[in-house]
Amino acid sequence: QVQLVESGGGLVQAGGSLRLSCAASGRTFSNTVMGWFRQAPGKEREFVAAITWSGNSRYYADSVKERFTISRDNGKNTVYLQMNSLKPEDTAVYYCAVHSGGGSYYYTRNYVYWGQGTQVTVSS
Repeated sequence: QVQLVESGGGLVQAGGSLRLSCAASGRTFSNTVMGWFRQAPGKEREFVAAITWSGNSRYYADSVKERFTISRDNGKNTVYLQMNSLKPEDTAVYYCAVHSGGGSYYYTRNYVYWGQGTQVTVSS
């Protein structure tokens, strides 16, 4: 049974920072790409960031470039999302996911395992 558990969400003022964590268990995630997505009320789930197994390649949505940083600790089976200079439009439930191994990293349909999400609320 694969399990992804996100943590680190909360309420923060605009301009503040949060660090999300995603702990994976239930199998070995060797050579997998991990991603972060978010979903705001009334909107579709959207890509935020992805990172390859080695960490050498990272991908970001244009809306979060220069503000968010994705990283991973394979020894701990954990992926992180450092979010700086937060804006009210970053308010959403944030999900981590495991990529299937095929297809673009930017689409939800190419991810096979998902966490339950963690709420991030940015006040103005």
